[in-house]
Amino acid sequence: MIDIINQINTTQRAIGNRAVATGNGRSVLLRRVYDAPVEDVWSACTDPERLGRWLGPVEGDLRVGGTFQLKDNAGGEILRCEEPRLIKVTWVFGEGMPTEVEVRLAPGDDGRTLFELEHASPAQIVDELVRTYGPGGTIGIGCGWDLALLGLDLFLHGVKFDPATWQDTPEGKEFAIRSCHAWGPAIQAAWHTSDEDIAGAIAFAVQHFAPGTSDDR
Repeated sequence: MIDIINQINTTQRAIGNRAVATGNGRSVLLRRVYDAPVEDVWSACTDPERLGRWLGPVEGDLRVGGTFQLKDNAGGEILRCEEPRLIKVTWVFGEGMPTEVEVRLAPGDDGRTLFELEHASPAQIVDELVRTYGPGGTIGIGCGWDLALLGLDLFLHGVKFDPATWQDTPEGKEFAIRSCHAWGPAIQAAWHTSDEDIAGAIAFAVQHFAPGTSDDR
């Protein structure tokens, strides 16, 4: 059994401003500590065989300047790869808007690893989507990465699971629901979203990850 509350509380979440290739950007930022040395976390994030066991199968020319494609997920170009500290890629779903993902690792004195993931999108597009539809999509992006980072923790601890189906299990849905709620305060702190609007955005995101679920949290 997964300690869902502890896993939710382990991650720090924030909405930030990070430039992308096209100009100003808005980002979701996740920060947590893994109980593993930085070399192990780096390998889990860059070795195709290991990456496939927690995020999904990956193909491509896996070098700086090369491209990658995650099965049934995003693809893009590898912009930077500085072992064992930094990975930066473009991140595009099909014909969707180009975004950028940067992973930063830092070794701790205790043998653990500080892990940061920042996913940035063009500010003009994000601002227009939030004005028109609210921040539900942003919550969805954050929750998707929460699920991935939980998968990395399970993998580093030797837990066997299928990353393609785990989020559809009762545990996966419960984690996703609580993740959606956890992103609410981060969004309100950044954009001063009203309580009513954030409640609606959370409900929208919850139904994406756990359709038909009663959410009384």
